[in-house]
Amino acid sequence: MATINLLPWREERRQEQKQSFLVALGVVAGVSLLVVVLMHTLVSASIEGQKGRNGYLKKQITELNQQVKEIRELEDKKNDLLERMKVIQDLQGNRPVIVRVFDEMVRTLPDGVFYMSLVRTKDEIKLQGIAESNQRVSSLMRKVDKSDWFASPNLTAVKEKLEYGEQASEFNMLFSISTPAANDGEEE
Repeated sequence: MATINLLPWREERRQEQKQSFLVALGVVAGVSLLVVVLMHTLVSASIEGQKGRNGYLKKQITELNQQVKEIRELEDKKNDLLERMKVIQDLQGNRPVIVRVFDEMVRTLPDGVFYMSLVRTKDEIKLQGIAESNQRVSSLMRKVDKSDWFASPNLTAVKEKLEYGEQASEFNMLFSISTPAANDGEEE
């Protein structure tokens, strides 16, 4: 019987299979490396793109915050101007009132009463005067009470002043200013 040695053929085939396995392994490793590098590049590009968008958003937020700050400053200036305008309008609207108050002060002043000092704070008048008698003070209070421009007379002090006469007295009085137009508007 003839002996055939198949070992070299098997050995060659193993070498070929081993070589083809190593080539396939190299190709798979190369493809895997290529995929990893490609994925890394894509992720890095995506991260850089996101960083760029974040930077743009931060820049826009900074600009918007600056604009909001400017708007707030403008609103504060606007409110200040509106308050000033209101004060000026109030002053302009109340200009004739002081004339009417002084006119009404003269109309309510009875004979024998003299004003020594007059202090106005907002809508209240503090009056200090001298009267020939207590009846004159009472007459003044009645006239102030009946006036359309004054309200709530309150006598705070009455002292005897003999240097002005036997029955003379010094008095302090408070009353408030009430404009007739404001009273008419409240009644309706």
